[in-house]
Amino acid sequence: MSKPNLTNADVIRRAAGRCRERGIVIPTFAQQKDPAKIPDAVKLRLANVGMNDIDPLNLFRITWKNEPVESGGGFNHGNWIEFSPELTGVEARIVGLVGKWFPTGAHKVGAAFGCLVPRLVSGQFDPTSQKAVWPSTGNYCRGGAYDCALLGCPSVAILPEQMSKERFEWLESIGAEVIATPGCESNVKEIYDKCWEIRRTRPECVIFNQFEEFGNAIWHYHVTGGIIDEVFGALNQNPERERRAGVPRPLAQRGVGDARLAAYVSATGSAGTIAAGDFLRTRHPHLKVVAVEALQCPTLLQAGFGDHRIEGIGDKHIPWIHNVRNTDLVVAVDDEQCLSLMRLFNEDAGRGFLEKEGVATGAIERLPDLGISGICNLVAAIKTAKYYELGPRDVVFTLLTDSMELYGSRIAEQRERQGAYTESSAARHFARYLEAISTDHLRELSFIDRKTLHNFKYFTWVEQQQRDVDELRRLWDPDFWTETFAQANQWDRMIEAFNQEVGLVL
Repeated sequence: MSKPNLTNADVIRRAAGRCRERGIVIPTFAQQKDPAKIPDAVKLRLANVGMNDIDPLNLFRITWKNEPVESGGGFNHGNWIEFSPELTGVEARIVGLVGKWFPTGAHKVGAAFGCLVPRLVSGQFDPTSQKAVWPSTGNYCRGGAYDCALLGCPSVAILPEQMSKERFEWLESIGAEVIATPGCESNVKEIYDKCWEIRRTRPECVIFNQFEEFGNAIWHYHVTGGIIDEVFGALNQNPERERRAGVPRPLAQRGVGDARLAAYVSATGSAGTIAAGDFLRTRHPHLKVVAVEALQCPTLLQAGFGDHRIEGIGDKHIPWIHNVRNTDLVVAVDDEQCLSLMRLFNEDAGRGFLEKEGVATGAIERLPDLGISGICNLVAAIKTAKYYELGPRDVVFTLLTDSMELYGSRIAEQRERQGAYTESSAARHFARYLEAISTDHLRELSFIDRKTLHNFKYFTWVEQQQRDVDELRRLWDPDFWTETFAQANQWDRMIEAFNQEVGLVL
């Protein structure tokens, strides 16, 4: 990011004035990664603020370390689930970070923060005269609209018309302008077309495209990568803490400190979350980074296309910000598998069946913390464990982006289409979609495979989206990514300078 010029300075003054009027202080990336760095005065004031309130203080709750309560919570060491072998059928330990306890109920508020705030504090976005446009397949535009509400910025949300009605209702309730584009998850080209129309006709609008905004990947590199490394260290070194977290198999049974962080599994909607794998590889060089997509839209697997029902992933193109050189394995997951497991995990008959199969009650009670993409990630993590023949020492991390709170209408739709859920249904789904998980629909990437996927970006980003081919070539250089991820420190200094301009005392 270039040093602000005189025009930038004028915009910074206006933006700082807006923040001063509204009592807004912006947290740094370092504070979101480690809330221990947040001022005590903020923590005290948060005791009277709900998790989803439109209160600028909730900018400090854009972290994986929120206490899991709806209102007044402080901070903890993270929220996660370790899935029991009775559920997964593998010896490897599969751990999912829970995104439910972010404001809006999904971690995309962090990705949106990483895109918006650097431009705001550098004078490249003027909240007094411009609107922030959030093209998305769901949670990202929700996160962007929420961040805008906290920061006093007007917002426009673009998402496919077939997304869950909960998303549209929530966006309207927060006051965002909502634009519905044709199609479903995988119809991203239609979203891009709408963005170009907006660029031509609405000069007041600034596009924050998560698929090409490096702030998305940078936030996940530092904040999501950091929490995974911390949780792994805690599970590896402190079995008593593991027991308190409700983990079914105490680490003491295997020996403290002998675990291996074997794999990181992430669905690749915008390819922001998979950037955590770039960070983790700096700590765990033998880690496998696994990209996940829908089988019905197998772009990474087969350069394929199609429509699917796993909201938020799989988009018929390779995102600009996906460092495919750092991806080891591609896993494609059937959307019908995810929707069937959604019912198994959330219907009374399904939960009762799981209990009979030996899954602990406490573990069953946590299953609603998995939204549809979280279920997809869990399936992919099991496939990864089986493919690499991972054992009890091996730990696989994945993300649970959101929870079933955002998909109640999807369960209702399945009931209407397929009828009541019975124990017989649960038995079929458990046998077919959990016990029978295999290593089909996988692609382990060679050097040439990775270069091929990198080159595939050309057709979207150079031919359609007017990127320069020299920019594309730079993305293949590992030094480019090292320099890109290092920008967070510079951005934190700019946030601190901006807060000084605002002049509020916390």
